[in-house]
Amino acid sequence: MKPEPSCNDPAEPGVLSVTDAVDRLIEHAQPVAAACKLPLRDCLHRVVYEDVRSGLDVPGHDNSAMDGYALAFDQLPESGYRRFRVIGTAYAGQTFERAPGDGECVRIMTGAALPPGVDCVVIQEQARRFDDDQVELPGKGQKRNQNLRRAGEDIARGATVLPRGHFIRPADLGVLASLGVNELKVFRRPRVSFFSTGDELKSLGEQLEKGDIYDSNRYSLNGLLRECAVDLIDMGVVRDDPEALRRTLLDAAGCSDLILTSGGVSVGEADYIKGVLEEIGQISFWKILMKPGRPLTFGRIGEALFCGLPGNPVAVMVTFYQFVIPLIKTLSGRAYLPPLSFEAVCDSDIRKNPGRREFQRAIAEMDETGRLHARLTGRQGSGILTSMSQANCFIVLDEQQGPVARGDRVRVEFFDQYFSR
Repeated sequence: MKPEPSCNDPAEPGVLSVTDAVDRLIEHAQPVAAACKLPLRDCLHRVVYEDVRSGLDVPGHDNSAMDGYALAFDQLPESGYRRFRVIGTAYAGQTFERAPGDGECVRIMTGAALPPGVDCVVIQEQARRFDDDQVELPGKGQKRNQNLRRAGEDIARGATVLPRGHFIRPADLGVLASLGVNELKVFRRPRVSFFSTGDELKSLGEQLEKGDIYDSNRYSLNGLLRECAVDLIDMGVVRDDPEALRRTLLDAAGCSDLILTSGGVSVGEADYIKGVLEEIGQISFWKILMKPGRPLTFGRIGEALFCGLPGNPVAVMVTFYQFVIPLIKTLSGRAYLPPLSFEAVCDSDIRKNPGRREFQRAIAEMDETGRLHARLTGRQGSGILTSMSQANCFIVLDEQQGPVARGDRVRVEFFDQYFSR
C-alpha cells in the first residue's frame, strides 16, 4: 500500500499554494449587500458604503497659519527692517474687513481670516514691536503667500473625501466632522459564527477529566475576530458527531455570512467536517502548501461561506492571519492588501525543506544601528501556543527556501499590520 500524503511531506502535487488559496477565497467572497446609517462617533473601524463628497471648502476661507503680522508682500523692504503702523487685530472666528494701506499691517492670530489685500504673514518672532501700534518687519527671507492657508487647499468643494470601501480610522472622523457630516452610510458588519470541535474539549469553568483539555481556540478566535470588527456568534464546542456537526453548521449558515470551525478537518477517524460539508454544502479546497496549517477546508453552505481551520492552536492562528483576514476584509467591503514585509537579519538557525511556505513565530527588533533583527520564540510546534503569544511577527519562508543560518536575511510580517492594511 502506498502511504497517504501527510503534513510531514515537504510538498504535495495538486495542492494550492498560499497565494493561490488567498486568490480563490477572494474570488468566492462578495461584500455584504446591506448598509446602515450610523452617527459619526459610531463609525470608527466601519467601511464606507458610498463615496463621501465634500459640500464645502476646507478651510472655508483664506486664513493665517501662524501668529504674526499680515500685510501686502510688496510693502516689505528688500533688506533690513521697515516700520509699520498696526491698524488692528484679526482674531480667529472674527472678521477684519479693513485692508492695510501703505506702511500699515494687521496683527493676526492663527486661524483668523485674512483681511482684504493681504498676501503675506510675517511671524511674530521676527518682528520688533515698539508700542501698541508700531512694529518693524524684516524683508529678508520673506515670501509672498507665506504662512497662509488658502480656502479649499485641504478639501475642495465637491471633492471625493472618502471612497466606497474605505476603512474608517480616527483621522477620518476628524475630516468628516470638519465637513459637518454627522452620520454616515456604512457596510453592515459581517456576521461570523464560530465553534470548536472535539470530544476532549472543555469550556472554561468545566471540570477536566482524564484526557480532557480546555478549549483555547475559541478564545484566540474571539480575540482575532474582535480585531476584525465583525459581529460574533460563539456557538461553543460541538462534539465529534456527524449529526451534531450537521445541525450546528446548518444553524450557523442560517444566521451568518461566514462560519469558522477549528478542528476536525484532517483525515483522522473522528474528523467529520469535510464529509459533512460535502453533504450539505460545497468544498472549494481543503489542503494548502504551508506549515503550520496544511489541512484547511474552504467552501460554502447555502449563502454562508465556510472556513474549517486546523485544530492545533498555532495552526488556527496562522491560518486565520493568512486566509480569514482577507476573507473578512472582502466581506466587509474593503479591498484586500497583502501584508507588508520587511527584511531582517535572522538571529536563529531554522531547519526547512523546500516545498511549502512556512510561518515561523518570531520577535523582531531594531538594533542600535537601526537594522531589523528577528529571532524565533523558542520551539515552533503547531501546538505550542506560547510561540504565538511571545511573538510580534512571522518569519515567512517561501516554498523554494531551504534551511536558514544565523545571520541570513529573512522576510518578516508584523502581526498588527494584517489588520490595519
